[in-house]
Amino acid sequence: MTTAHHPHAVEPAALAAPRGIDQIVAGVSTSDGDGVKLTRVLHQTLQQRLDPYLMLDAFGSDNPGDYIGGFPSHPHRGFETVTYMIAGRMRHRDSAGHEGLLENGGVQWMTAGRGLVHSELPEQEEGLMEGFQLWLNLPAKDKMRKPWYRDIQSAEIPEFTTPAGVHVRVIAGQSHGIAGAVQREHTEPLYLDITLPPGAEFAQPLAANHNALVYVFRESLYIAGSEIPTKRMAILANAADSDGVLLHAPASNHSSARALLIAGRPLHEPIAQYGPFVMNTREQVTQAMHDFQNGKLG
Repeated sequence: MTTAHHPHAVEPAALAAPRGIDQIVAGVSTSDGDGVKLTRVLHQTLQQRLDPYLMLDAFGSDNPGDYIGGFPSHPHRGFETVTYMIAGRMRHRDSAGHEGLLENGGVQWMTAGRGLVHSELPEQEEGLMEGFQLWLNLPAKDKMRKPWYRDIQSAEIPEFTTPAGVHVRVIAGQSHGIAGAVQREHTEPLYLDITLPPGAEFAQPLAANHNALVYVFRESLYIAGSEIPTKRMAILANAADSDGVLLHAPASNHSSARALLIAGRPLHEPIAQYGPFVMNTREQVTQAMHDFQNGKLG
């Protein structure tokens, strides 16, 4: 097995009980920030089902009018945002003094914690902008922790290629013995970007008690005999004896399929959300709103 950054990727043992699919979700077209067009794939009604994940937005357009307004200054408290840029350039600035440029293949991982105000604005006036923003909940004990931020350039994301030619970028968690760019103790997030040539298969072990999703954004994939068309999210079934997921790219695909595999350990805590604030109680959300209005957020 060859790998871009690591010589020690290892093929896992064959899965004994791979997961099936609970539900296939199309996502909802919406806009956010200053009119940025996007598809909300994981929305509020799915938060308990996909705990610890709160939201997944997919955006992709080569029409500047769909993205040029960006996301002007806005607050966050109580969770983490993970922005993965497939193509394009976005400038981040926040009230904690952080600034960074997110470019092709890079990831911005931000822990809002007790709160900050930030902006995400395009640094391009034409061309394709494509990527994803994922919201990952924080456990109650960490919701008021100090904000934290990291820009992960594309070259810093560990990658490997299997003998079948499947290429994997390990953004968080671990795959085939390769540790991702980010690890989290309580939610144990797994975040993989997987490219499968036509006819190829890829097996990923998953803890039976973790919630998991697959979002296909190029071509189509099969999981347990069911087809996931492009731009659809499959919520993987939870079963006490399951040990992972097996992805299969049909030989009839015209080009490589590409998908995000995202999984994590559920927190099993109450979720109280109002816009950019995600806490455990309505009172905590009200406090977050007051703190923002009084200039105490970041």
